[in-house]
Amino acid sequence: MSDSVALDPVDLQILRLLQNDARTTYRELAAEVGVAASTCLDRVARLRRSGVILGDQLRLDPAKLGRGLQALLLVQVRPHRRELIGPFVERIRSLPESRALFHLTGPDDYLVQVAVADAADLQRLVLDEFTSRREVARVDTRLIFQQWECGPLLPPAGS
Repeated sequence: MSDSVALDPVDLQILRLLQNDARTTYRELAAEVGVAASTCLDRVARLRRSGVILGDQLRLDPAKLGRGLQALLLVQVRPHRRELIGPFVERIRSLPESRALFHLTGPDDYLVQVAVADAADLQRLVLDEFTSRREVARVDTRLIFQQWECGPLLPPAGS
């Protein structure tokens, strides 16, 4: 059973435009997609109600906030049991350095994107917040040299 929602070309165009700039007004959206502003407002409301649109986000530049070094931490948790996973996830999500957290398959259990001030701050984070935890068996660190945003997320062609 699929959780996907039926979307017509107007819905897809609205989603594409909002992903490029979530501050686009309903009047601008409506003009761009060729419908009345009230119709556009109704469509966006329906996309929100159906869960296609989850919310709006403000993107910040970590470097301008004093966090110019970003890294990916591959974390292995042992034993990998539910009673350890919940507190681990809660703690990592609460860290101000954490940008994203992914539960993975394969040899590593988690991928954590972090933003820190510098290499010393990264070392402190890894030692004090990750490897000091009993359930953390290993942390493998990868520095992020550059990051790019990708195109809007739309359903697969032919859906």
